[in-house]
Parts: sequence; structure tokens; C-alpha cells
Amino acid sequence: MKALKFLFAACIALPLIYLIVVTPMNAEDQYIFGLCMIGACFLLSNISRKHFISVILILVSVTMSTRYMYFRATQTLAFDSLIEAICGWILFFAECYVYIILLLSSFQISWALKRETVPMPEDISKWPTVDVYVPTYNESLEIVRDTVLAAQCLEYPQDKIKVYILDDGRRKEFAQFATEAGVGYITRSDNAHAKAGNLNHAMKLTHGELIAIFDCDHIATRMFLQDTVGAFLKDKKLALMQTPHHFYSPDPIQRNLYLGRDIPCENELFYGPVQKGNDNWDAAFFCGSCAVIRRAALDEIGGFATETVTEDAHTALRLQRRGWRTGYLDKILAAGLATERTILHIIQRNRWARGMIQILRLDNPLFGRGLSFPQRLCYLSATMYFLFALPRVVFLLVPCMYLTFGISVLHGSAALLFAYALPHLFMSYYTSSRINGRHRYSFWGEIYDILLSFPLVIPTLAVLISPRHGKFNVTDKGGTVDKAYFDSHAVKPHLICAAFILFSMIFGIVKYFMPQYFTVQLGAVLLNVAWSAFNFTLLLAAICVARETPNKRKAQRLEITLPVLIYQQSGICSRSSLRDLSMTGCRLDNVLGDQVLQDDPVTDLEITTDHGVIVLKADMVSNSAYSDYLRFTFDNLDIDTRREIVRLLFTRPDTWKAAPHKQDNIIVSYFTVLACIWDSLTRKHSAKKKGKNEQRPAETVEDVIKKEGVPA
Repeated sequence: MKALKFLFAACIALPLIYLIVVTPMNAEDQYIFGLCMIGACFLLSNISRKHFISVILILVSVTMSTRYMYFRATQTLAFDSLIEAICGWILFFAECYVYIILLLSSFQISWALKRETVPMPEDISKWPTVDVYVPTYNESLEIVRDTVLAAQCLEYPQDKIKVYILDDGRRKEFAQFATEAGVGYITRSDNAHAKAGNLNHAMKLTHGELIAIFDCDHIATRMFLQDTVGAFLKDKKLALMQTPHHFYSPDPIQRNLYLGRDIPCENELFYGPVQKGNDNWDAAFFCGSCAVIRRAALDEIGGFATETVTEDAHTALRLQRRGWRTGYLDKILAAGLATERTILHIIQRNRWARGMIQILRLDNPLFGRGLSFPQRLCYLSATMYFLFALPRVVFLLVPCMYLTFGISVLHGSAALLFAYALPHLFMSYYTSSRINGRHRYSFWGEIYDILLSFPLVIPTLAVLISPRHGKFNVTDKGGTVDKAYFDSHAVKPHLICAAFILFSMIFGIVKYFMPQYFTVQLGAVLLNVAWSAFNFTLLLAAICVARETPNKRKAQRLEITLPVLIYQQSGICSRSSLRDLSMTGCRLDNVLGDQVLQDDPVTDLEITTDHGVIVLKADMVSNSAYSDYLRFTFDNLDIDTRREIVRLLFTRPDTWKAAPHKQDNIIVSYFTVLACIWDSLTRKHSAKKKGKNEQRPAETVEDVIKKEGVPA
């Protein structure tokens, strides 16, 4: 019955959509039509928040975008010179790419699946055995240690779980720690196939029915397995259960640009509407960490995929080609460290982009057996997305071509072009804001893409031409930024582009007021100046991300309230309350006097938890009687004590629960971007000119390309 209703609706809607797309109009009529469509969508959106209305808005948005593209293809591609034809067709193909991504992403998010946790059976004997893998290569033991200790806190029968450190760095201190902690230690003689090879080697030496994988900085909550394993018992063809990647430290964009504002972080869109939409079409894919995989499924496809540098998504694709199902549980069950500096963020995204394009070239999801049509579309969207770099650069530079050199890349009047573009652009933003507004605010996606666009152009084109070129790289984590500085090398091409855009806007306006030397049209100048000004705003925001904010804290502190006993040297015991805690220190309510502390220092802190008592040898950092808090540091913790702090700090089921972000507002979001730019430009720079050369050496874009193994 549902299929018949859908077929009936399609038979009515498709002819109407066709008429809307192909009917030509003059500028005035198109303005009226576009404004009517926008007004109708406003009314629909305000009537109800139901998903059915959202689907209608998606359909209207796609229709208006298709109408714009039809107009572009049939009325704007006549050129007067070869250079105009070249630039014009480049712009058109860039728009075609964006249009295809719009169609694919609209399909992905049109219907999200909210998967629920499948409870474990009461009979523990039916629970499958699990191997927990923590792969590492060059990360410090400080980072890996807490991930391993958290894995030991997983609430699962001890005879059915084994934890392994997979050390591709072959380091003695890791082997020693594994022995002290009581976990397995696996290494190998080479590093063939990087992380995928490391995982495949471990599979040969372990025998668990399920494999849980955590990147070495991702710390799991203790309910991780009980929340994910039940689905495997219910569905024997389920090969993968992926959970979100959550970061408890701010990434460079949050730290350098957000300045504490409540704005969704970059990955929330993917681990929200996108992955839930993929799950609805049985196309959720492996993201390399915070996931459980069925060993039998991996054995059937020969282990983790080694042909690309994104072994995770490629492995999921191969599993689904063989008929296995995958799932996505939208529940934060682990958290890790984000990249600390802008250049590291670029390096990480560089690898992701190369890997997804490798999949597109070597194992294109559109072709080959085993995938349903919706699965093909979802994987095609994921692999094509990372081709955004060149189109994004094209959109930044095209209006400058007219303002500076008089090259017209669009045939037709400015009024007609704007009349067709307005409903297309507005409906795209408005629909995205309604559907994704708690996961990605308007204009921020463009800022993320612009930040990455210039560094990714050459690597992505190189991989597109030669997909087997390049190598796997490990993203550095756990570092600090000692002083504020502007990493101009990371955004050098962005600075050059910003200067060119600013010059072109000024020059274009000057040309209009000098008709004796230049022949320009007012409408064309205004259209291109407005386009350039919009580009300049977003480009400037991306540049501001490179203004690194100090981040001296090696261990992230989390707010937590618990009773604490404070022991002084004389034996006096005082009760206080814990306010925040990290692996290296804590903050308590000040219940002691300054004079008492000078004569009778604190020696120990005792924290009572559900699992017992933690006693810490602590050193006081501040002891002012006028302070509301006492601050302590502790170091050289034994393994048992450190494990209990990890259990208390990171593995609680409610550790990462947070209120959802406010719904996006397009106007507010744009002014928020402006406010972030203003704050960044007016913020006092703590690094004096004299000490600039003493900063951490900045890596250039060429360094990034060289590190990635891609020819410049």
C-alpha cells in the first residue's frame, strides 16, 4: 500500500516539477515566482516541525536548484572569447558538482533512522567473546595508557573480554606497561599497510567473536559493549556497529574561532543526520574507531581493506558488497582528543580526502555487485564530497575575474541571474538550517571547506589521477600550544586569495566610476562585488582559525562534583567538594584558611566513588584564603590508582551527556561569524614580535603535501 501511495504521489509530482524546472521567465516574473516559493516554505515550516514538512522542503529546495541549473545550462553558456568560455565552463562544472552533492546529501538525510540499544540477554553464557584492539604507532604512552585502562573498566564478563595493545612502534615501554596493566601486547616486524595491516596481524593472533576497536586516544565509557553487542545477537547478518566520534578537547576551529560560543563542532553533522540517514539505507560505514565488528564478516572479506588509506570506510563497503549489514548507534559511548593545531587538522583531513577519492577510483560504489541503489548513492556521496577543494577555490576566484579583468563567465543580465540564483541559494540554506540546524549552523560548513580547500587541491587532484600514490600518516595528538601565534604558513594561499578579492572589489568599483577608461555594467559590478564580499567574509573567518590560541594544559579537565576528604600533615581532616578533575590535577571548594595551610600543609586527598576510595598524594598549587577554590596537582600515579581515576572521570555512562544545541537561525549565524572574526582580529596577541622566532616552527602547505607523500 505504501508503495502504491508513493507511486501515485510521484505520478502527480514529477510532471509538475518538470514544468517548474523548464518554464522560462523574465526577471520580474522569476522574482515573483521565487518569492512566492520562499513565502510558501516559510508558512509550511512555521506550521509544523513534523518530518513530512521537512521532506516537502527538501523536495522544493531540490526543485528550485534544478530549475537554476536548467537555466544555467540553457541560457548562460554563450561566450564572446576563448578565455571567457574556459572560465565559464569551469564555473559551470563546479556548480554541477555542488548540485550533485546537493542531490546526494538530500537523499541521505531525507529519512534518518533513530536506532535504539538492543538489551543484552540475561543469560551471560550467551554473550559473545570480545577482543578490544587499541592500535598505536608513534603516540606517547601518556595518551595510550588511559585508553587501555578505560578498556579494562568495560562492564563485561572478564572471561569473555581481552584487551590488546597493537604497537606498530615496537616500543619497550609499551610492552612493560602492558605487562603491568595485565593486557595483551602485539607487535610485528614491519609496518606494512599501516593501521589496516596492524589490525589484520592482530586478527591472526586473537580469537574473539567480536572485535571492538578504539583509536589510542578514544576512551570508552564502561557501558560501551553492553550498548553495542546486543544488536549482533539479534541480527546474525550484522557486521558492524559504529558509534559517534566525540572529542572532549576543542579542535583548532573551536579554540581559535568559536571562543567558547555554543556552536556545533565540525563532526556533529556527519555523526548526526548523515550517519543516521546512512543507517536508514543500510549504508552506515566504519569510521576507524569506537566500533564493534564481527570477526566472521571480516574473515569473509579477507580482513581490513589495505588498498586505500581510509581502511575504515573501504572495509564497510566491502562488507556490504558481500551482503553483510551495518548499523549506527547515535549514542556517545567514547571520547577522544581533537587535533590541537590548524596544520594538524589540515593533515588529518588531507588523509581522509585522499582515502575517499581512492575508494571512488579503485572501488567505485556505483559499479560492482552487492550494493542496493540507495547504498550506492550514500557511498557515492561520501566519496565525492572530498572533491570539494577545486570547486570551492573556483567560487572564490570567479567574481574577481570580472571585477579585475572584465572576463564575463555568465551570459545574461545580472537581474535575471540573481532572480534565478536567489531562490536556489536561499532554499538550500533554509532547508539545511531546518533539518541540520542543531548539528551544523549556516555558513560554518563553507568556512570548514574554505580552510581546507587550498591545501587539498593538489593532493586530491593527484590521487584522482594516480589513486595508488601516497601513504598513510598518523595524526599527532596530545600536544600543547605554549604561546599564541599566527600560523601564516598554514593559510598562506588564503591570505593571497583574500588580498586578491579585496583588490578586485576596490578595482571593480573604481572601474565603474571611470567610464572614460572602462566599460562595465552597474548590475554586473554590484552582483560580483556582493559575491566577492560574501566570499571575503567566509575566507577571513577561515584565516582567523590559524591564529593559534594558547593551550598549555596537557590533560583536559572535566566538571564533576563529589565529596572529598582533605588530610593535613597534623592529621586534621576536612570535608570539601570536588569541582573538576583531570588526570594530573583537580579543583576543590576552599574550606581551609590561609594561615593553617602555611603551618599545616595538605598531604592527601580522599575521593569516595561507587567503586571504592581513591587516595591521592597531592601538591597544592594555590592556597590563598581569598580564593573560592583550592587547586592541586598529582603525578606518578600507580596503575591501580590511575585506572580508578579513569573509571571515575571518563567511563561513567553519563560522562558525555549534554543539552542539544539551539536551533540554527540563518541571520544570527551570519552575525556570529562576523563576531568571531571581530574577536579574532581585535584579540590581544600574547606573543611579542621579539619572540616570534621562538615559537613552534610552522609547517608550510608544502610540508603537508610532502608528509602526505603527494607530489607538489
